[in-house]
Amino acid sequence: MKNDYNKLMFEEIDTFKCKKKLLLHSCCGPCSTSVIERLLPFFNITILYYNPNIEPVSEYIKRKNEQIRLLKELNNGVKFLDIDYDNEAFKKISKGLEKEKEGGARCHKCYYLRLFKTYEIALKNGYDYFATTLTVSPYKNSEVINKMGLSISKDSTLKFLVSDFKKQDGYKRSIILAKKYNLYRQDYCGCLYAKIGE
Repeated sequence: MKNDYNKLMFEEIDTFKCKKKLLLHSCCGPCSTSVIERLLPFFNITILYYNPNIEPVSEYIKRKNEQIRLLKELNNGVKFLDIDYDNEAFKKISKGLEKEKEGGARCHKCYYLRLFKTYEIALKNGYDYFATTLTVSPYKNSEVINKMGLSISKDSTLKFLVSDFKKQDGYKRSIILAKKYNLYRQDYCGCLYAKIGE
């Protein structure tokens, strides 16, 4: 039986006596829209834009700029943390997996790479929780992502916020909000191996 990670997330949130500090990995502006909307009442959010899988660099910059523009337009106190483009890290972990199908072992390594970097930065900077917008996508396996996040944080004081943001029409809501803010919606995850394999 699959876990209901959306329910588990709200059970965790129900224990809060005040807003918590959250480092939220965002894969892109459109996916972050409904996630921010859902979490903002409970967290002081900083968006971490760490996506070394995105190629070419011009595409990476375009998506990053759309994320920044969205946060400026929302003007709701959500902060932005940018780190250097690190495509070599993605190339290293995906070596030998270039022909894997979308959603397979290469994707799992990519999830882990981004989650672990988010964890490291959140731990170093005193956040209460770390999370990712990846679970809003119907193309991403929430079970795999949540198990990874929990595994990364199992021996830590820093907690991983489990989620399935596609629940409660989260994905549909992200499409509505992306249109409202006229956000660029890409037609591939960012990984050129996936684009070539279509």
